[in-house]
Amino acid sequence: MIIDISQELFSCRMFPGDDPPVRTKVRSIENGDEYDLTNISMCVHNGTHIDAPAHFIGGGDTVEKLALSAFVGDCYVARRSGELFAPDVVEIMETARAADAAKRILIAGDIVITADAAGAFAQSGILLIGNESQTIGPPDAPAEVHKILLGANIVILEGIELGDVVEGRYFLSAAPLDLGGCEGSPCRAYLMR
Repeated sequence: MIIDISQELFSCRMFPGDDPPVRTKVRSIENGDEYDLTNISMCVHNGTHIDAPAHFIGGGDTVEKLALSAFVGDCYVARRSGELFAPDVVEIMETARAADAAKRILIAGDIVITADAAGAFAQSGILLIGNESQTIGPPDAPAEVHKILLGANIVILEGIELGDVVEGRYFLSAAPLDLGGCEGSPCRAYLMR
């Protein structure tokens, strides 16, 4: 079973202040052209996307320097709500290790990862953390959490759609586009069970 956990790009949620994606039809069969051709303009953090360390870390790795192994492999989906703190991370990681899926963690639900939780994730050895929000930390002050996670070389997957996905082990594919020099990239994320 394949579960698409991506947002549709042109109707996606956006972080306040980000420019929305724009689609421009430059050639159209309907208008007499021989083919259809579309240009897009967008923020690389629109919709379902990844954050590379360079998003908040000066001199940090940009998208093309990230190992694809961080984005592809077994993952654990945990369902939580509210603010997460270090004890929550310990519980999530214990369950993920028991499921043999502790390198990539996706958190379903309306959550906020606190700096305390980010510090615990930074010590856990994970490669990727993902959530449903358009930012990983508190919406009004996300920088600290980003800096903790990205500073530990943990890539961030934001804006995923986990809806009715039950807790457990899955195979994740969320590879970013190869956008040289960029601090983030949209991706088509999906889970396989």
